[in-house]
Amino acid sequence: MATGHNWMRGAARGALASVLLAAGLAGCSAMGPAGPAETAAVSAQPTAAPTPVDTTPVLDPAGTAEGNLAFFDYVNEQVLVADPAPDGAQFTAALAAAGFDTAAMELTPDRTAVDLEAASVQFSVRLADGCLIGQWGSGVGYHSLVTAVLSSGRCLIGSDRPAG
Repeated sequence: MATGHNWMRGAARGALASVLLAAGLAGCSAMGPAGPAETAAVSAQPTAAPTPVDTTPVLDPAGTAEGNLAFFDYVNEQVLVADPAPDGAQFTAALAAAGFDTAAMELTPDRTAVDLEAASVQFSVRLADGCLIGQWGSGVGYHSLVTAVLSSGRCLIGSDRPAG
């Protein structure tokens, strides 16, 4: 039985050699590369902040009603920022100051025929291809739209008052 015992001793030596080899390889890889260490270059120069882009809409007097709607809304929203309960004249004054033609504006009364506060006011600016119409009321908020000019040449139906 000496042969079986030698075989077991040989197998044990082989297993031990495998374990030692694996441990040695693991130790080498944990130590990192044997060559010179490489480091990444880090730039110390600050990067320039992106230049802010002005996205404020502007009036295009030769433009379309649809093309000027964003500017119309912008002007009217600024009125509401300055005064959360404006009257109609404040809207038309701001639109005129922003460059819209006062002669092309219409405005409904702030008061009813029996002298009550109107639930809302409508105001408009007629352009060559259509009308910019705004509506403001404490119960309905601000709304706007672009419509065609009426056959009468006006933007609003009914009686209005001077916008300027």
